[in-house]
Order: sequence, then structure tokens, then C-alpha cells
Amino acid sequence: MSKRMLITGGAGFIGINAARFFADRGWEVVLLDNLSRRGVIHNLERLNKENPGRFQFVKADVRYDQDILDKEVAAADAVLHLAAQVAVTTSVTNPRLDFEINALGTLNTLEALRKAPKPPVFIYTSTNKVYGEMEEANIEEAETRFHLRDLPNGVSERQQLDFHSPYGCSKGAADTYVRDYGRIYNLPTVVFRQSCIYGPHQYGIEDQGWLAWFIISLLREKPITIYGTGKQVRDVLYIDDLLGLYAQAIENIDRARGHAFNIGGGMANSLSLLEFFTHLKGAHGHNVDPAFGDERPGDQKVFVSDNTKVKNILGWEPTTSFGKGIDSLHGWVDESLPLIKALY
Repeated sequence: MSKRMLITGGAGFIGINAARFFADRGWEVVLLDNLSRRGVIHNLERLNKENPGRFQFVKADVRYDQDILDKEVAAADAVLHLAAQVAVTTSVTNPRLDFEINALGTLNTLEALRKAPKPPVFIYTSTNKVYGEMEEANIEEAETRFHLRDLPNGVSERQQLDFHSPYGCSKGAADTYVRDYGRIYNLPTVVFRQSCIYGPHQYGIEDQGWLAWFIISLLREKPITIYGTGKQVRDVLYIDDLLGLYAQAIENIDRARGHAFNIGGGMANSLSLLEFFTHLKGAHGHNVDPAFGDERPGDQKVFVSDNTKVKNILGWEPTTSFGKGIDSLHGWVDESLPLIKALY
């Protein structure tokens, strides 16, 4: 008998990729989404066209539809909770909406988990933004990037939580609720504080999904603006590596439960915006001439995940180099450009 997975926010970038990944491994997959974000309806249509009859879809909103959440969570063997408001800028302009989706929506989903007769494995996708700007870190500036002088392997889970921006607060609150529900109600919960995830089916915006956003802008011949110096650094993680980690966590839930893990590409897959543009020029011939604007509130100069904890506990580490992953994303954007032009 196949296992059943519920993916909230299932029509989004990670959700669509996760649906294919787990269905290919024999899972029965249910996607729950309110279809409010740009591009997700096309993700869903394409998924069903290429895989007719393989997925179930439930249109619902984690903010309001508690009865539906209760029913779907209780029927699942694993829940991948992706439903979220994902942009810092949106959280600043509409903090109530941000709170309701990220914090309240997660609490509602946790309540469904708590009430389930046999609680499923619950994976929550948190963010590196729970660490704030890390103002106390010793940041050094080099020619093309910033460095964390005292953290040569990146940021570990021992870093102090410091929520900056309404987005950081809402995701941080949800992160804390997930960990505490796991502890106080003895539920099989895992938190992944994800860095920069990228790959096919990603419709990026300026402050979320930036690799996709810049590639889309270049192929559409649209102007590009960098906020800050362009030396900001992230460790980028290809979607396939992340999905493999989700599978490992579910299969080894006795080891994973109760933990929060920092998850990213690690130091080997770290790059600044300037270095990203250099790669695009060398690999794809793009000459980027960006405009520069002021730094945005809550933007970290450097974030690189130290993956030591997750490697020690689950044996996971990324295998896709940023060069290979970026080239794959570029190919998908190029192939999907007619649809993308219609969306943007």
C-alpha cells in the first residue's frame, strides 16, 4: 500500500518539484494550495498534463480552511508544509497578510497535526532569515564578495535567532511553534532553515528566487537593479538536492525529529551577485550592466549554511554544483520563455 503525502503550497516551485519526486517513488501525493501566487496555476496545469491522474489537488487556504486541513493532515503519512508568504518586501508593506499566512497558517496546520489520530511526519520549510542581519558577525569585504571572517564553514544552528523584518518574525514564530509542538505534544516534526533554493519551475521575484529572477530578466532583455554593492553572498542549493534531503528525513524520522537544521549549498556553492553575473557571462554570453540601489531592510550581507549537523545526523550533503544547477535553470527559463513573458 502506497504512502500518502500532503504538500501545502503544493502548486509552488518547491511543491511541484516535490510532487513529481515523491510520486516517482511510489507516494500518493495531494497538493493543497489557494492558487494565489503568480505562475502556480500554470505549474499545476503542466503537472497534470504531463502526469494525468497521478496527483490529487485540493483548493484551500491554510489561514481559513481548518476543516479541510484536519481531514487532509489526518489522512497523510507525511506533510510537507510549504504554504507561505515568501517576500521580505511584501511583509514590510503588508505585515498582517504575512503574519496570517506564515504564522497563523502554520499554527492551523500544526493543530491539524496535533488532532490527527496518527500524526504524520511534519516537515516545515523555514528560512535563514530567522538569524537576522547577524550584525555582530565580523564581515570582511573583498573584491567580489563579503566574507564571514570568523565562520569559515558558514553559519551553524548555534547562531542566535534574531528576527528582522515582518517576514523574519512570521517565519521565526512558525519555526518556533513547529519545534515546540514537536516537543510538547511528542509530534514527529522537523525544521529546515533553508538558504537559497533554485531550479526549474521557479518564477522568481526581486527578493525571492533571485537566481531565476535575474535569468528571466536577462532573457526578457529587461533592466536589472542590484540593491547594495552586489557583493552579497548566498549559498545556493539545487532543488533535487533538497528533495533528496526531505526523503532522507522522512525515512529516518527517528533521528531527524525534534531538530532544526540549517540547509544550503554550503561554502562550495556560495557566490555573490557579481560572481553569479560573471558565471552567466562565461557560460551563456550575458553581458550584465545593472543599476544599483540602496540596500534593502533585513538583507543579510552574507549567509552561508554550515551543513555539518545535517550531515552528521542524516548523512546528507549537496551534490549539484552551482554551475551545473544554474545552467539547468537557465535552460528551463529559455524553454519556458513564451509562458514567462505572458506572466510578467
